[in-house]
Amino acid sequence: MNFMRRTRLRQIAGWLGDRPFFAPILTGATLGDRLIGCLGALIGICLTGMVCNLAIGGDPQLPLIVAPMGASAVLLFAVPASPLAQPWPIVGGNTISALVGVAVAHLVSDPLLAVGLAVSLAILAMSLTRSLHPPGGAAALTAVIGGAAVARSGFWFPLVPVAINALILVALGMLFHRLAGRCYPHRPAVAPVNQHETKDVPPALRVGFTSADIDAAIAKNQETLDISRDDLDALLREVEHEALIRQHAALAVADVMSCDVVTVMADETPEEAQRLLLQHKIRTLPILDQTGRLIGQVGLRELAAAMDTVRLPVAEAVTARPSEPAVALLPRLTDGLSHIVIVTDDDRRVLGVVSQTDLLATLARSLAHGATMTTPTAV
Repeated sequence: MNFMRRTRLRQIAGWLGDRPFFAPILTGATLGDRLIGCLGALIGICLTGMVCNLAIGGDPQLPLIVAPMGASAVLLFAVPASPLAQPWPIVGGNTISALVGVAVAHLVSDPLLAVGLAVSLAILAMSLTRSLHPPGGAAALTAVIGGAAVARSGFWFPLVPVAINALILVALGMLFHRLAGRCYPHRPAVAPVNQHETKDVPPALRVGFTSADIDAAIAKNQETLDISRDDLDALLREVEHEALIRQHAALAVADVMSCDVVTVMADETPEEAQRLLLQHKIRTLPILDQTGRLIGQVGLRELAAAMDTVRLPVAEAVTARPSEPAVALLPRLTDGLSHIVIVTDDDRRVLGVVSQTDLLATLARSLAHGATMTTPTAV
């Protein structure tokens, strides 16, 4: 019964997701993500009010939760990867903006001028402190037009309840996203680095667009994007990689792998592993357990780092499935560390390996074939 109910719910979600009214405004969003965001906002706002009530002690002169927290919850739970939804913008942006609003309310008597100055100066303050957060404008506005209770609080208002609200909401957001299997705070994409510690640019960055190209495109677009510079770089490189896979999807890993694989058992000595590496003129050996399943790999680098041990060092194996597109192995074989990708079945039994040489030879033939196919015929 539960299975049938879950199946029906997935069908309904799929049907709603296909309707234009439910189409996501933001790229990458799904109806499931939005439902999770709704649940997170429900839990986050309710618990924030409850915890803040305990912290304030039920003071009737102070609001339990300020209105800008509703907007912060939208960002925190619906678009947690946004730079505007990270912990410092939520806490710092709301608190600093409320402080600006209180200061303006004390210094400017004209309410029309005060509301405009509060929001504009809040934007400036958040920009200078790298805490830009849209609800911060509402926090500044609340500090000016919040009524007698906010006015009596004075400069305590940015701390109680604004800062307390924001801190509780962020803490609950971290817990909720962890339980939901999401990463929060968002970790920006890490740019490839040269693993050999030389001045050369990493291989993945030597061909194609550069950082200067991205900067030029952003400047030409003349728009502020709600995505970090590093995430945009990583996204564009992933698009480039996906396009390459699509263009060469017919060539599978099984078509290019070497099948006569030299392996070593886990109970062998480092000396035996080194002998096999040198004898066969290879750099990496798959390590198998007693049942013949892959448990890791070892190379000259690992052996050199473990010269004083009698046990075979085991490094994490870089693996692939035989049905994968061969060009999908490019990131794994150009990271500066991996020399082979071990091809396994679902039971982790070794079917073959694809070395850098295997992939390079295959790509060279593919490029040559493509050049031949596109060369104009003489008349």
